[in-house]
Amino acid sequence: MTLSKTKLPFQAEVAQLLHLVTHSLYSNKEIFLRELISNASDACDKLRFEAIDQPALYEDQPTLEVRVSFDKAAKTITIADNGIGLSQQEAIDNLGTIAKSGTRDFMSKLTSVQKATASEQGQLIGQFGVGFYSGFIVADRITVESRRAGLPAEEGVRWVSAGAGDFEVDTIERPQRGTSVTLHLREDAEEYLNLWKLKSIISKYSDHISLPILMEKEEWKEGEDNKGGEMVKTGEWEPVNQANALWSRPKKDISEEQYVEFYKNVSHDFEPPLAWSHNRVEGTTEYTQLLYIPSKAPMDLWNREKGAGVKLYVKRVFIMDDAEALLPSYLRFVKGVIDSADLPLNVSRELLQESRDVKAIREGSTKRVLGMLEDLAKKQKTPVDSNEGKIDVGSGESVPAPEPGEGVTDVVDKKADTTLAAEAAAEYSDESGKYAKFYAEFGAVLKEGLGEDFANRERIAKLLRFASSTSDTVSVSFADYKSRMKEGQEAIYYITADTPAAARNSPQLEIFKKKGIEVLLMTDRVDEWALNYLTEFDGTPLQSVAKGAVDLGKLQDEAEKKAAEAAAESFKPMLERLKEALKDKAEDVRVTTRLVDSPACLVVQDGGMSTQLARMLKQAGQPAPELKPVLEVNAEHPLVKKLEDSAHFEDLANILFDQALLAEGGLPADPAAYVRRVNSLLV
Repeated sequence: MTLSKTKLPFQAEVAQLLHLVTHSLYSNKEIFLRELISNASDACDKLRFEAIDQPALYEDQPTLEVRVSFDKAAKTITIADNGIGLSQQEAIDNLGTIAKSGTRDFMSKLTSVQKATASEQGQLIGQFGVGFYSGFIVADRITVESRRAGLPAEEGVRWVSAGAGDFEVDTIERPQRGTSVTLHLREDAEEYLNLWKLKSIISKYSDHISLPILMEKEEWKEGEDNKGGEMVKTGEWEPVNQANALWSRPKKDISEEQYVEFYKNVSHDFEPPLAWSHNRVEGTTEYTQLLYIPSKAPMDLWNREKGAGVKLYVKRVFIMDDAEALLPSYLRFVKGVIDSADLPLNVSRELLQESRDVKAIREGSTKRVLGMLEDLAKKQKTPVDSNEGKIDVGSGESVPAPEPGEGVTDVVDKKADTTLAAEAAAEYSDESGKYAKFYAEFGAVLKEGLGEDFANRERIAKLLRFASSTSDTVSVSFADYKSRMKEGQEAIYYITADTPAAARNSPQLEIFKKKGIEVLLMTDRVDEWALNYLTEFDGTPLQSVAKGAVDLGKLQDEAEKKAAEAAAESFKPMLERLKEALKDKAEDVRVTTRLVDSPACLVVQDGGMSTQLARMLKQAGQPAPELKPVLEVNAEHPLVKKLEDSAHFEDLANILFDQALLAEGGLPADPAAYVRRVNSLLV
C-alpha cells in the first residue's frame, strides 16, 4: 500500500549543517564516496549481527555486498547495499538530523558480550547522519530508497531532499532488502560519472572495507557508420576492492612478503622496509598500528611544507593521509597505518590536536617506534650467539622485544636442532647492519627528538651515533664512549663542525689527541641545536671542547697546571696588547693549554652561542646576535712568540684571529683586508 508523501523539516538547521559538511568536515570532494560506502558497509555489519539471533533476516540474499553504479544520461551515482535497511521511522530519525547516529543507537542496544563481538568482528562504522550528508558536497538532490530486513516489500521507504530546509518521505514497494542512495550530481561534479575515476577513489579510500564493493564492467564498442566508439556496460559485476584490511588480520596469518608489499603500497617506495611493528592495543583507547621503518629517506624529508605522517583509519575506513598528530615530527619518516576504534569518522586535523584518544595513540606509537629502533641497534652490536632480544619459543620467556612477525626479532627454540639454530644465526647476521643503514638515512632527523620529546629524551640519546677522534665510522654511542673513558675523566667531550674533516682537524682537539682522550665529532647541522637540550648522559655531563676554558681536571697533572699558570703570567703584557688590537673582534684573549701545534683558536664562553650556530642562523636568514669569540693563543708557538718583536704587531694579531676563524670553518669579516695583510708580510 502506498501512502501519500509526508514533508518534514530537518531537526537541525540545514544551512548550518551543509556549511559544516562542505567546509569544515570535508575539504576534499571525493570524500563523499568514502562516507557513503562506509555507511553501506555499516548497514551490512548491522544485519550480520541481528541475523545471529534471527537468520531469517538474510531472506534470500545471504551474501552481503555493496554496489556502486552511475548513469551518465541521468547524471546520477548510486551506492546500494543489501544490509539491514531502514524503516520509515528510522529514515526520519537517522536522515533527519546530523546529530542523530544510527550506529551509536545500535551499539547502545547490544549487551556487553555483543559489544565485544561487535568490536572484534562487526567493526561498526561511525556516525551515519554525518557521512550521509557528505553527499551534498557533489549533489543538489539525494534520493534514498530502502526496506528494512524482515519487513514486507510494501513497507519500503523513499526519502528525498534537496537540502533546502525539509525532506519528503514516502512509502513505496521495494522487493529487495537494504538501501540505495542516489546522488543527482551538480554540474561541477560530473567528472565522477566515470568508471576509472570511481574505481580510483574506491581503491584509495575503501580498498580495505571487508565487504566486496562491486561495479559493472565496461568494454569498448566500435561505432557504426564511421561513428566514434565508446565504452559500454556489459551487465557483469566485478569487485573493485581487496575487501581485506591487512592490519586487522592476525600476525600469524600474514607472510613477510605480504607485509613488504603492503608497505610498498602505502609508502609508494620500491625498496623493502628495514623493520615493522604490527600490534593491537586495547584499554582506555583501542587501536591497531602497523608501522614501518623505511630503508631510504625521501627527497623531501627536510621540506617542512610537505605533509608527513602515517595514514589514519577509523574502523577500517580511510580518514586522511599524513596524520601528523599521531607521531612527533622527529619520527616523520615512519610509514604505515593506525586504525582507531574510538575516533569519529568526521575527525578533522584540528580535532586530532585536541583529542585525548589521539594523545594516547601518539604516546603509544612513539614508544613502539623507539622500541623498534632499540631492537635494531641491539642487533647492531649483540653477538650472534647471544639470546638478548630474542624470544624462546620453548619456554615463552623473552627479553622484552617485539614479536616475530614485526621484522625485527629472531625466534629461538631451545628444543630445535642445530640446523634451526644456524638459520637463526644467519638471519641475525642479516639484521646486523640495518641500524647503521637507518642511522645514515634518518639519524639527523632523530636528533630533533632531543628538543621535541622530553619524555623520551633518554631513550633517544641512547640511539644516537657519532664518529669520534678514534673512530672514522658513525657508530659510537654515548654508552660506548662512557665505557672507554679514561680513569679520572669527568665529562663526555664533543666538538661540532660543518664537516667531518673540519671537526677531525680542529686545533681545539690537539690536547685531547696528545693525551689520548676520545672526542665525539658532531657534523650534522642539527647537532648544535639538539645538544642544547642534552646536557648529560647517564649522569655524566657533556662538554663542548669549543666552549669555555679547557679543564681536563684529574687528567692534567700538577706540573702541567703550574707551567700553564707561569706562561699566562709571563705573557700578560702581550695579552693586553692583543686585547687592544682585537677589541672589535674578540671578547677576550687568553693563554691556553689546549693547543699543541696551532698558534691560536677561537672558543666561546660557557653557555654562549657557538660561532657555528650563529653562521647557520645567518645562512638561513634568521636573526643571530653579533658574537665576539674568545681568542686563545699558544704561548709556546713560534708565530705567537714572534709577535713580541714584530714591527707589524697589529697586522699579525689580526692574521692570527682570522686564521683561527678560517680553521673552524668561518670567514674573515673583511677577506680583502686579510689578504692584504698576508701579502704585506710576504714581500
